[in-house]
Amino acid sequence: MPPTKKKRSHRRTFRQILGGVRRRVRRAAGRARSVWRRSLQLQVVTSTLVISVTVVVVLGTFLFGQINKSVVDSRQQASAGEASADRLQIADALALDPSGESKPATSGEKGAANPLDEVMDAITGSGEDGSKKRYDVVIFNPTTPGQSRASGSVVPMNVPLSTKGRLQRSVNKFDYDETVGSIEEIKFAGASQARLTYVIGGIVHVPSTGLTYEIYHFFPFDAEEELLSNVRLAIVVVGMGLVLLLAAIAYLVARQVVTPVRLARQAAERLASGKLDERLKVRGEDDLARLANSFNEMAANLTLKIHQLEELSQVQRQFVSDVSHELRTPLTTVRMAADLLYDAREDFDPMAGRSAELMQAQLERFESMLADLLEISRYDAGAATLDLDSVDVRDVVLRAIGDSEALAERHSTRFELRLPNEPCMAEMDNRRVERILRNLLFNAIEHGEGRDIVVTVGADRDAVAVAVRDHGIGLKTGEDTMVFDRFWRADPSRARTIGGTGLGLAISREDATLHGGWLQAWGQPGEGSQFRLTLPRNAGADLKGSPLSLVPPEIEMRRTWRGTMTPVLLPASGDGADYGTEFGADYDDD
Repeated sequence: MPPTKKKRSHRRTFRQILGGVRRRVRRAAGRARSVWRRSLQLQVVTSTLVISVTVVVVLGTFLFGQINKSVVDSRQQASAGEASADRLQIADALALDPSGESKPATSGEKGAANPLDEVMDAITGSGEDGSKKRYDVVIFNPTTPGQSRASGSVVPMNVPLSTKGRLQRSVNKFDYDETVGSIEEIKFAGASQARLTYVIGGIVHVPSTGLTYEIYHFFPFDAEEELLSNVRLAIVVVGMGLVLLLAAIAYLVARQVVTPVRLARQAAERLASGKLDERLKVRGEDDLARLANSFNEMAANLTLKIHQLEELSQVQRQFVSDVSHELRTPLTTVRMAADLLYDAREDFDPMAGRSAELMQAQLERFESMLADLLEISRYDAGAATLDLDSVDVRDVVLRAIGDSEALAERHSTRFELRLPNEPCMAEMDNRRVERILRNLLFNAIEHGEGRDIVVTVGADRDAVAVAVRDHGIGLKTGEDTMVFDRFWRADPSRARTIGGTGLGLAISREDATLHGGWLQAWGQPGEGSQFRLTLPRNAGADLKGSPLSLVPPEIEMRRTWRGTMTPVLLPASGDGADYGTEFGADYDDD
């Protein structure tokens, strides 16, 4: 494989791995967010942890800073006192008075060759309690390089240049009482790493000889660093313990409060699912106990109201069913008499013949309404069942259109069919689906204002769909769901032209729901409306989508065209001062 292809393959593999990692991270983050949103106890504990950690960190930092400052300040003061005492001792050893006057001294005669040896022995010896001093000293005369001494592992090269420069400026100004100090990281001879050291520089001047000695004290902060490290560790341990303690307290308190709330939520869910005897246990007399009492009272009242409504609904359903059945017998008799009168209308005078025709038409409408009421009562009672059979939806559509042709001719309406070439087989109740389509076609004829009605059939692997499109008055915003309510009319002042009962679409929706399907409506004022019936191919299967769009294709294309057109200003005919508008999109004038 060529190197270029290998690189591309490696890059593709790396991108795939990176994409997989990103997807796993997103899924994990999504699960974490879901757990966070759903758990009140986790939110309380997490919030308490965040707040307590913030407080402990701030207080711990402040406390450690104060302790650090106090320890360093006290050590600097003690070191300055020791350095001042040593300089006085050095002055005495060199036969100097603090005021600078010379005095005879036997020690000066003893160390006349080099008095610094006796001075160094005097100031670096053991303390009064026999303990070794914790600091080192460097003494030297800048004018006489040979006259310098250093104790321990300190050498004159360890003196910081900044400290030495500041002290040298004091010497140049003949300010022999000046002392300078600084905290530096110094690596002593033989040490593996630098040590934090407080360096104090001072001056000892010998008036009798005119010599000036620079004295540098080195006070390591080893003990102080160890102390501060122990303090820091103690603060961290105590802080972590305090945070864990606060988290445990928050967990217990949140559990004590959240557990009754969770039980109330579970009881409410069971109550909502139909278990009306669900109640909460009441413990104590606190606010949570009062909440449980209130919930139980609400559940009892709700159960009572539901039972009352069920009884009322049962009475209403029984009344509608009984009245509908009782009306069938006299209606049959009236129907027989009306048929005789209608058949003999030719022999009557014009007024009586017209009355026979009107009575025949109203009886047909009354029978239709009675049939719809009986069907609605069966749905309300839960007694509606399906007689399933595998049929071709195209045949059902053609039969429904055949039943609607006479009405369409009376309203000067034509049907435009858009059927697929392949069979659209589905398990359905042929009678109920045909009734749905007839209701949709009758509704389109009544509101289509004589314009063409488009009937489209579509199918995919899981579902079949039928869309009925009219170009009439359309639907206003919000009416796409209200249109399926019982006895609902978009315009109460508008008279029914085909004698509908106002229950057709409501029954159609119940038929579609009984099949596990959808019956949906779309409409815009002046653009007409479209009703879409979607049914699963296999009875009992869940619908995931529809083969047909609810919005008519021409409306969708018009929206897309309007969203993508670009206005371009062009000079209009004339002198060029006026401008017309041309849209940067191809379209037909039709």
